[in-house]
Amino acid sequence: MLTINSTVIPHGDEDLGDNLLYYDYNIDHLLSLGAKGLTMEDEAYVSAFRSFEGEVYENYIYEKLLRYAANEPQIKQFIIKGPHKNRTHAQSDALSVSWKGQIIYRARHKEIGEFDGLLFTDKELYFVEMTLVKSVSNLKKRLRKKRALLEVLFPRYNVKALLVLNEGATGTSELPEYASVWMTQPYSARHILESLSTRAPRAEMVRVQSDKIAHADDLKVAAFKYYSTLTWMMRSLRNGGTPVNWDFFRRSATQRYHDIYTKVYVGYLSIDDFKILAPNISLEGSGAKRAIVAIEKDHSGGYFLTYFLRHSGKKLDNITMSDGIAKAVKKDPLGITLTEMNHLDKAMDESFHLTLEQLRGIQNTLSTITHK
Repeated sequence: MLTINSTVIPHGDEDLGDNLLYYDYNIDHLLSLGAKGLTMEDEAYVSAFRSFEGEVYENYIYEKLLRYAANEPQIKQFIIKGPHKNRTHAQSDALSVSWKGQIIYRARHKEIGEFDGLLFTDKELYFVEMTLVKSVSNLKKRLRKKRALLEVLFPRYNVKALLVLNEGATGTSELPEYASVWMTQPYSARHILESLSTRAPRAEMVRVQSDKIAHADDLKVAAFKYYSTLTWMMRSLRNGGTPVNWDFFRRSATQRYHDIYTKVYVGYLSIDDFKILAPNISLEGSGAKRAIVAIEKDHSGGYFLTYFLRHSGKKLDNITMSDGIAKAVKKDPLGITLTEMNHLDKAMDESFHLTLEQLRGIQNTLSTITHK
């Protein structure tokens, strides 16, 4: 297992030249706030600056890892991105680098996974997560999703996560065993913002030369048909004479796909039954014909039911229940969940109808099982 820390990768960006200035940043909003007289004393400016600093931090760590990988014998391949790679459009159903320079996996035209960095040893594949968050407790779902996707795409590798965090971040003791942590000293991007805002001259970009450098779209990945697998999961969960085939649900392969999709669809409720379940949700003006039912994982190791109401073509709500009270959250009209709803319109027929009694049975079973 790789050991990456400040001992093998020293702090500071002096060795990077002006490479950090060659990445794409959207600083217009941040500069406009500064032009209005806002400073680090103002919440709006702090929020915008922290977002920018997070982008710079990711690129800073990536540059450090690139140099480390070129000289580390255990590392066999390191995927290049950003200004180190010529701009290309992301490919569908493939791991590739987007026009903005990010390593992503797309199902058809929707992004379902993004990786800050990917590096390979003989038997291990590390995905890198770089963040300035103060607590990593809420990263578990994201880590599970990314690991599961890579396990499907690269089945012969043992997939691990490398989290790069600022000193002082909490929650690391709660991380899964496949995740290791590299704590870095606090990093300030103030000098990068100054150079970008003044359009200061920049030195020629330093390109790392190594035969370990690899392009994402040259990697051979296992076939993964996102929507076909979604249908297979849904039908397999109903195969067994009960609303949910719990033996199939508990299988490791099922749980891996559960992590990729973040939810598994098990059926639907009629609108009348949903009104009984969630009377505080207003359906005035809604064109929803049914409520899609799915199972999700929580952060504490349990499962819960969640519901999706499609009011119109691109108006979709996600409803969760807590202490008998329903809460609705609007879903992104351009997000992957909406395209899943389009797919379910064709794939989820009347055989997937659930009664309230069946729903209570599912809830009772979920309360007795846990996940890692």
